[in-house]
Amino acid sequence: MTTMKVSGFTFIRNAVKFDYPIAEAITSILPVCDEFGIANSNPDDDTDGLLATIASPKLKIIHTLWNDTLREGGRVLAEECDKALQQITPDADGAFYIQGSEVVHEKYLPVIVAAMQKYYDDRHVEGLLFNYLHFYGSYDYIGGSRRWYRREVPVVRPLPGIQAYRDAEGFRNGSKPLHVKAVDARVYYYSWVRPPAIQQTKQISFNRYWHDDDWVAEKIPPVTEFDYSRIDSLTRFEGTHPAVMKERIEKLNWFFDFDPARQRFSFKTKVLHAIEKLKGWRIGEYKNYKIIKG
Repeated sequence: MTTMKVSGFTFIRNAVKFDYPIAEAITSILPVCDEFGIANSNPDDDTDGLLATIASPKLKIIHTLWNDTLREGGRVLAEECDKALQQITPDADGAFYIQGSEVVHEKYLPVIVAAMQKYYDDRHVEGLLFNYLHFYGSYDYIGGSRRWYRREVPVVRPLPGIQAYRDAEGFRNGSKPLHVKAVDARVYYYSWVRPPAIQQTKQISFNRYWHDDDWVAEKIPPVTEFDYSRIDSLTRFEGTHPAVMKERIEKLNWFFDFDPARQRFSFKTKVLHAIEKLKGWRIGEYKNYKIIKG
């Protein structure tokens, strides 16, 4: 078996204030990482204290300054992601990116390690493509429509040109999409499961990375709690959550219920949704990568 060095990395800001499961995110992939770089960006809460609860010598935390004047397309997120990526050691063979609201189920770790080993010597493979589950409202429901992206590339080969793209949802090698292999692993995305009051505050803050104050004032309702009921379609989650999420899930203190039979689709969306369910083909899907077949 090939000996590999895997470097995890992430960036975070105000994890306590906005209730990010950052400790669970990092802990979920820490077993397969030899080191883990974190860019903690000028928080105004005790994010440092939260990160200190992760008792591991693998962690390397740097403090960065978030550019609050950069409010276009979420580009500031890519800047911070690149700062974290740049902290991994030069001899790393693989770089594993996890966002502050993402968690990997422990059952997928052997699958991920096996894939990294399999493609270690194949220099054409620049990254590994995972599936994503987007939880919404509570830990019992996942997004069931085209608005949620299905796949992304969290594991990349740390080549000199690799950098975060757009709002740090994915990566590119210079200006070129990565050539990737699909892996049967899932990332559990919990960004839409927060106490309603915190979620509303986060919406106001987060949208400022894309839009100016006038847009935020016009588009974000001036309410104290986020309305989770305004969603087009959800599916009941029937699986198990990652073990690191157990304590957080047990602390859920608000109620959200949804009828999966209820769908709020336009006619066009109904047709596209039906084609996807029947054929598994998402027409017009955005793909910031090129899948290597075979």
